[in-house]
Amino acid sequence: MICATMEDFAAALPPMRAVAGLDLGTKTIGVAVSDRLRQVATPLRTIRREKFTLDAAALLQIATQRELGGLVLGLPINMDGSEGPRSQATRAFARNLERLTPLPIAFWDERLSTIAAERAMLEADMSRKRRAEVIDHVAAGVILQGALDRLGHLARAARPPAGDDD
Repeated sequence: MICATMEDFAAALPPMRAVAGLDLGTKTIGVAVSDRLRQVATPLRTIRREKFTLDAAALLQIATQRELGGLVLGLPINMDGSEGPRSQATRAFARNLERLTPLPIAFWDERLSTIAAERAMLEADMSRKRRAEVIDHVAAGVILQGALDRLGHLARAARPPAGDDD
């Protein structure tokens, strides 16, 4: 099920299940996963893209092994807010993946996620070679963390204020 909004995604998620974030590139898919409380995103791995069936099988294997409750795909929106060919390819990937899994799927605006990941790795004094090896799944972590923060905000907004027992 592809969710139109993060509110719909939050409602579709089963409790206490981790979520994966995906950074879909033309050659690789960066994968990050959350904890079961959906508070922290951790970069996991990068999948070399081959063809859709193999890519999907690798993703669904991770979903099964980690007992995931949903998937967040980074949506490459242009800086002016428009969607180009890469956004269309990401949406097509999601539609194809939706046919293979009951997991809810959401999109998250990934503008500047790779830049944020690169900056974090530079601050960590990571070598150029190591940055090249991990950039995709670190970017997936940035995407997923943004979505997790939004889910957390939605959950807090849905709870009644503390101390309103009167």
